[in-house]
Order: sequence, then C-alpha cells, then structure tokens
Amino acid sequence: MRALLLALVLLLALTPSAAPRSAPARAKASAAARQETAFPPEVQRALDALVRAELAKGPYAGLSVAVSHGGMRWVRGYGSRDLSQRLAATPRTTYRMASITKSFTAVAVLQLVQEGKLDLDADIRTLVPVYPEKPWPVTVRQLLGHLGGVPHYDGPEASENTQHLSTAQALALFADKPLVVEPGTKFVYTTWGYNLLGAAVEKASGQAYGDYLKRHVFRPAGMRTAALDDHRTRDKHHAVGYRPRHGQLVPSEFLDVSSRFAGGGTRASVEDLLGFGQALLQHRLVSAETARMMQLPMSTREGQLTDYGMGFATYPLRGHYMVAHAGGQPETTSLVVVLPAEDIVIALASNLEGEAKRQRRISTRILEVLLEDGLVRRDAHAVEPVDAVVHEGLARLFTYGLAYHQWATLGPGALPESGDPTEAFTQVSALLDRATITQEPQAALERVRAAHHPSAGSLFIRVGAHMARTVEKTLGPEKLREYPARGPLAFFTDYLAACEQVPCPPALRFSESLQKDVRHFDDVWQRSLVAELRRARLDEVPDPEALWPALETATASASLHPDYTEEMLRVAGLFGKRGKLPEQIRWLERAVALHPQSTSAREALAKVKPLEKLVPVAPILSAPSAAEAGPVPDNAGRLPDRPAPRKSEPAAQQAE
Repeated sequence: MRALLLALVLLLALTPSAAPRSAPARAKASAAARQETAFPPEVQRALDALVRAELAKGPYAGLSVAVSHGGMRWVRGYGSRDLSQRLAATPRTTYRMASITKSFTAVAVLQLVQEGKLDLDADIRTLVPVYPEKPWPVTVRQLLGHLGGVPHYDGPEASENTQHLSTAQALALFADKPLVVEPGTKFVYTTWGYNLLGAAVEKASGQAYGDYLKRHVFRPAGMRTAALDDHRTRDKHHAVGYRPRHGQLVPSEFLDVSSRFAGGGTRASVEDLLGFGQALLQHRLVSAETARMMQLPMSTREGQLTDYGMGFATYPLRGHYMVAHAGGQPETTSLVVVLPAEDIVIALASNLEGEAKRQRRISTRILEVLLEDGLVRRDAHAVEPVDAVVHEGLARLFTYGLAYHQWATLGPGALPESGDPTEAFTQVSALLDRATITQEPQAALERVRAAHHPSAGSLFIRVGAHMARTVEKTLGPEKLREYPARGPLAFFTDYLAACEQVPCPPALRFSESLQKDVRHFDDVWQRSLVAELRRARLDEVPDPEALWPALETATASASLHPDYTEEMLRVAGLFGKRGKLPEQIRWLERAVALHPQSTSAREALAKVKPLEKLVPVAPILSAPSAAEAGPVPDNAGRLPDRPAPRKSEPAAQQAE
C-alpha cells in the first residue's frame, strides 16, 4: 500500500402499449441490493488521481465515473455537462448510453426466454412479420450475437434522422436491405439487428419497448433516471453533447435516436449503470444460468469465437474475464465493464464524442488500483520474431486459462470439455516449438492466435485452465489473484514449481525446450524492469528525460522487455504540441530503437521525418486482427464529419 500511495502522490502532482402487467419475481430477498460503503480514503484518492491524469492528456467536456467492488462504491463527476452554462458534470448527470442499450435489450429478450414467451432459435419473422423474408432464416440467438448478417449503418438514413420514429418506422429504414453475409458465418456488428430484437420484445411482452425496459430492467436494477432518450423529456441534469473539431469542442450534430431505439436509444447516469451491473452480478435480472449464456462468447459456424456473447463483449484481459459494452454516437461516449469473478462494475460516460480509447485506459487503470496493487500493466515487446511468437503463446495460455478458470470458479461461467490433458499439453509444446516457428513465423503466429477457438479444440483455454487449477490446489487460490499484475511468466514459472510439488506427469510439464524458454524469458524480463516505472507511466512523470538513462540501461540488449511504445509516443506528442521538434524526434527515434517490431512507432517517426529512410528490421509480425482489439467498433454510432464547422463553445476543460 505504501508503494501505491507513492504513485498517488506522483499522479496528484499532475496538473403504442398493452395493459400493464406485474413484473415476475426475478430474485429472492437475499439477493437484494446490499448496503454499500465507501472505498478507503487512499483508494478514493488513487482513483481520483488516475482519472485526472488521463483527463490532463487532452481536451474534454464532462465525464462521470462510477465504480463498485464488492460492497464498496465510488462515484465522481469531472468537467462540465454544459460548457456554455458552466454546469458541472456529476454522478447524477444523464448521458446517452448509445450501444450500451444493446445490453439492456439482451436482458429483456432473455427474461422473456426464461418465461417461455420467446424462443432463442425462432426465426425473427415469426415475431416481427413485417421484416421481409431473406434467403436464410435469421434467429433471435444470432441477432443477440451479431451473427444474423443484418447490416449496420450504411447510408444517410442512419445519420440524418431528426424526427421521432415509431418502431415500425425505425424498422422500415433497413428492412428491405439484403443480408450482408449468411447468418452464422461471420460476426457483423449491427444496431439494426438489435432494433429487430426490440420489436420482438414488444411482440412477446405485449408492451412498448420503453415501457418493458422501465418495468422489468430499469426498475428492478434501481436505475432511477434511465429511459429512452427523447429530447422532449430530458431534465436539467442531462448533458449537452460535443464533438472535437479543428482543435475545439463544438456542439454535436442533432440526431433523434428513436431510429436506433433498441440498439442505441437510451439515456442513463453512471449510477444507473452501476445498478445495472450489480443487478447482473447478483442475478436480480436474469438467472445465473442465463447470465452464463450471456457472458459466453458465441462462435461462428466454423468454430471461431467472436468475443461477443449476448448483448455484451466478452473476452479475457490479462487473466480477468471481462464482460463489457462500449457506446458512441452524437453527444456521447460510454462504457460499462463488469468482472463477474472479482465482483467489480465500472461505468463511464462523457458528453464528448470519440472518447472510447481514453475511457478504456481509465477502466484499465481502475483495475490496476483495485486488483493489482497499482502496478502499471504493460505488454511485452520481443525483438526477434520467434521470441515474439513463443511469448504470445505463453501470454494467451495465461490470459485465457486464468480468466476462464476464475469465471467458472467464482462467477457463473463454465469451461469447455477438458479432454485428454496429456495430448493437449503435447499440442501446446509442438505449437510453441522454436524450430517449427523459425520456418514460418507469421504462419506460426496465426496458429497461436487461433488456438483458443472451438475449431482448435479450445486448446489454450483447456490447458491454461488446467494450469490454473494446479496452481490453485498447490499454492492456494490467493496465488491466482497475483498473476494479472505479475504476468504470464510468473504464472508459468509458478506452475512448473507446483508441478514439482504435486508432482505432475512429465507430459504435463511441457517440453524441455519450452521450459527453457519460460525460464529465460522470466530472467530477461525481471532484469529489464525499471523500478521508477513499475507504478508510473513515462508520459505522466514530471521529467521523462530523467528516466531515460535507467530505461535505456535496463533494456539494452534485452531480447524481451516491457512495451513502452504508447507511452513514448505520447511523450513525443507532448513535445510536438509545444513546438519542440528536436525533442519530439528524439523520443520517436528512441521508440523505434527500443521497439523495432513496432509498426506504430516507425510510422509515427516517418510522419515527422518523411524523407529519412528507416533502417529495415527483421520481418514485422502482423498485429492482432480487429476482433482482437474488441468486437464493438469505437465509432459504431457516430456521424461523419460535416464540412461546415459549427460555432465553438468555451474552451475545453482541463484537469483541475
């Protein structure tokens, strides 16, 4: 805790409806919302400091944040909900939820499935007969997972609607459009597909979509201010929306979101989102069995996981099982993150468009404070392609295995069939065999990145979960909570140590060569760490130049070290904004030298020094696919830029 407080001090130094019916009983009294307390003062200060540090990196309007962990709760507002009137953003401020609406819709659909009023495998036309027949049937299940082939916004009808639309009118916007793929074959993110689900809710329940949400989702979850967003019913707490343009914040373009009612048409506060997440964790909206189904990523017909379940993106992140949804449209950016195994909910909402990356960073840093002793989580950068493939395989085994094990043990999850562990461990050793990888590193990397899919027998999930069980039984469950901060190499070395105690059969210890790689990587990694940067980021320290000698020394000749690319690019960017071109170039050159496999670093330098030919390096392996970065597009609901700028508002907020 002392180290966490030191990091805190550093951060603070930086400046139509049917008759109503009663809601069915969805939870026992024992599952009622518990009494919550505040986080300890030092944790509150750390949370506040990290948010302010992120806001200090660029202009913002207003931001509201809410966090719960077990029985503790923290909420805070930053900046302005209305710049011209200088009205502060607070936890009570309501924002458009954008695509988080899909999570509300999915809960509504699955409640009706539980009641036997709706069939997941029914053709949507049996519920929404106005939707024209397509070459293939489209099921409710497929629509919940964006596997129905229904298109997303692809024309002006999505961005130019300024009139309030009925359900029938909203469906008419896309009903005659063809499916873009055969259902079940490909993940195609679609708000229009969720409009079909909203219409199905109305048909199955006999209530208007908004009425159903209010009675069966919002009210049971304690979401007092949540509603369908209608300009005519907004109160004084609703945020005015802005978008960045030419270095200023200008009012958002007007859009009536009734056109995307069930896929992006609600508003709420972060306190509402916190209640929603907690109600899901406590199974007050849907049963544990249904929650498992919602949180399990769906797969294509070919057995490729989509990282999206039913109404939520679902994926592992450094050993945590993440259940989340982001939203972005005119007037807003929003994010809700739920960690079932750790009993955590994080909610963020802003009245500035295009804030998805910043909100993801804030959510990640909140997890660092709550679960990882404030340690900065950095990926690894391997200089040589073969090392990069081997280490990525180790990292994926760790994050998939630990996340799924914890989700199944502490949450509502379930693991895939375990199969023969001896065969599975042998397959992993072969997959990460250095001699085989050397022949075709890119092909080997693609096999590694596919090893968690059902088409590959969920290999990494099964083997990684077996490792987690072994460590848990041998070293104790508390040990598993350390690894998101300590990383994959610690997970592997502890597993090998646990195998000495059990003992494990030789086949379950991986190959001798892979064991050697693990121990070598761990040794190199430990020697490459910079003490001053364990709990601080380069772009947030007062004088990054002062830390460069230590960083350069620690990483000199290191074949594997923490990836500082993003931080170094932000340091260079800060110098660029100040007009200090030599310092900007120096940091970009350092980023390229330290991360020769980084395409982003090389591209950033080329923009500043376009006439300089960059020194070629070993073949750069491809970055993860778009799906690896998250299934929900950052700009899914935003409008294209307009050619004519609007009159700007007062200067954007800076962190206080």
